[in-house]
Amino acid sequence: MKTYSPFRLSALILLLLAAGCGKKTPIIPPPPPTSNNNTTPTNTAGPERPTVASFTAEPASIERGQSALLRWSVTGAAAISINNGIGTVPATGTQNITPTETTTWTLAAASPAGTTSATATVTVRPPAPPPPPPPANNTGRTGTLESRLQSDLQDALFDYDSGDIRGDARAALTSDATALRQIFADFPSASINVEGHCDERGSAEYNLGLGDRRASAARDFLVQLGVPAARLHTISYGKERPVCTESDESCWQRNRRAHFSVGQ
Repeated sequence: MKTYSPFRLSALILLLLAAGCGKKTPIIPPPPPTSNNNTTPTNTAGPERPTVASFTAEPASIERGQSALLRWSVTGAAAISINNGIGTVPATGTQNITPTETTTWTLAAASPAGTTSATATVTVRPPAPPPPPPPANNTGRTGTLESRLQSDLQDALFDYDSGDIRGDARAALTSDATALRQIFADFPSASINVEGHCDERGSAEYNLGLGDRRASAARDFLVQLGVPAARLHTISYGKERPVCTESDESCWQRNRRAHFSVGQ
């Protein structure tokens, strides 16, 4: 058995004691996971870009000189603007526009997350050509020359055995003068007969002369009102062409007249 001296034994004991007094670093286990049952999850997504719900031009096609309407609706934007001179606008609104040519408008909606844009185009058409003027020929405003005489002119009536222009005949011929000037403008080559008529009383020869006086009186009155004399020709039918064949004053009055027809 090995023996130690008191001195060496004391040194060995001191070494063992020193080793036993040294501190060790403890190992700390991680904490147990915390339950999420009583916590609110955190949204880690960033801000969203603006949304242009609509941006339209109504109507999308117009004639030059007409107007259209821009209409828009935007959500989630901090600033909204439209180009071509409109500038900053609210989130929802309308704007009248009158473009002179085909134009596209751009709406820009900005937020911290970015910018969203949309466009609307208005197509501008040239105006439609004007309709052609009405024909100034033998069709007239309402039809043929003969139909115009029937629709626009009225007979001048005379007293028994008279060729004088009475009051109601003056009114009728004054209206006829206005109508004839328009008819001659619509029918530049036309000529008009002024017919003289009589009732059944008296001889055929006498009534031919009376009818001539009535036709000439009516023609002269019209010429005084500005109707071209060269376009008016007189003719007498006497009692040969009555419009009424009853033998009474009412019928005779209708036959004593100056009437108009298409000349040769």
